[in-house]
Amino acid sequence: MDIVQLGAQLLSEKLGLNVDSSTVTSALSRLLGDGKGSVDFAGLASKMAASGELGGILNSWLGDGGNASINADTILGLLGKSQVAQFAGEVGTDTETAASGLADVLPQLMDKASSGGSLLQSVGGLGGLMGAAKSLF
Repeated sequence: MDIVQLGAQLLSEKLGLNVDSSTVTSALSRLLGDGKGSVDFAGLASKMAASGELGGILNSWLGDGGNASINADTILGLLGKSQVAQFAGEVGTDTETAASGLADVLPQLMDKASSGGSLLQSVGGLGGLMGAAKSLF
């Protein structure tokens, strides 16, 4: 099972969605995707690192050990309220419920994708990620 399908399954269970898994997978891929059917974890990590306050949360998700929590309001700010609203509409829930589900599921997906921090290491550690994020702005 790829990471997008895992995310779709976790979200469907968490939110009790009454839509088929391909709908959730497609919506999640559009929300978090790289345009090629995969989740753009590097882009998401760059956004988190650029915000400054999310760097510690990001580090916990990418490293070994427990994952720090994130709240629904932070998800809305990170991903964009209109994008989360569009996702929510596609899967048949409201924006706040979708944001809450994403806040629960996203740390797990990032943790799985990083497999012991390899995603973080691939961009030169948190310092490399911060440098890359700063170069975007």
